Amino acid sequence: MIFITAKFRVRPEYADQWPQISAEFTAATRAEPGCLWFDWSRSLDDPTEYVLVEAFRDDEAGAAHVQSEHFRTAQRTLPPHLAATPRIVNATVPQDDWSALGEMSVPEQG
Repeated sequence: MIFITAKFRVRPEYADQWPQISAEFTAATRAEPGCLWFDWSRSLDDPTEYVLVEAFRDDEAGAAHVQSEHFRTAQRTLPPHLAATPRIVNATVPQDDWSALGEMSVPEQG
């Protein structure tokens, strides 16, 4: 899978509205057949920073994402709300889901 983490520094006046500002792009991306997940989190240290963790099935799914109409729309509509160019880590990893963090195993309840 293609695993991507990106940090978005949002302009302070838009920081609280970022989930709504990015909602259409988020929903459209999550609906892509090759999208495994597309999840936003807000930094605990910087309220203007959002972290996007996303994964796509393979190179073909990643290419379909960046060639989609909703991606092109986001390229026009999201940057005016940003304080800086997003930073990204992009890697291909040989798995298709999250792995358990064995060092913090939790016994099953039940």
